[in-house]
Amino acid sequence: MTGDGILFVVSGPSGSGKSAVVSAALRSIDRVVFSISYTTRKPRRGEVDGREYFFISEEQFRQKIEADAFLEHAKVHGHYYGTSRSFVESQFKARQDVVLDIDVQGARQVCQKHPAAVTVFILPPSKQELVRRLRERRSDDEEAMAVRIAQARLEIEASKDYGYLIVNQQLELAIDQLRSIIQAERCRRERSGRNIESVLAGFPP
Repeated sequence: MTGDGILFVVSGPSGSGKSAVVSAALRSIDRVVFSISYTTRKPRRGEVDGREYFFISEEQFRQKIEADAFLEHAKVHGHYYGTSRSFVESQFKARQDVVLDIDVQGARQVCQKHPAAVTVFILPPSKQELVRRLRERRSDDEEAMAVRIAQARLEIEASKDYGYLIVNQQLELAIDQLRSIIQAERCRRERSGRNIESVLAGFPP
């Protein structure tokens, strides 16, 4: 991928609150866009096609895989999810930063293809709080809940591979921390080299 954008990869188990943290953080930062994933799962109550996800059939998803349309894709909890390659590339060319909200499988694929990606893992404060949040959503039966909790353990173990860690105990604090990560990465020296050169150009040799 070419362009001047930064790719932020945000992961976390179901119930960590990562979607709420990401959406709130991005509302107050300019030059950053959220990449809406494609999925084969059915919309949950209140979800809108093209806002939370692009909801498509498995056949459509497989066609996109064959066309190499995904930057990453994975099967999670029995459903497929994927990130549009063309969307990310177009935003980079427009000098926009891009945030992906994806699982650890997808994150590994992205980092292999784009090693400069900035990775952020969002943790729940405890297993008990994770279970409480999952129950509060009322979108899974007990069997599906057990699967999500078991998967959460595996995902949390993978958090050691991420560059940043946010514990989402207080939502506003977690939002501020994600905003700070985005701003800090923009200020990193290697990303500011062009600005340094332009200032130095004004000084006599």
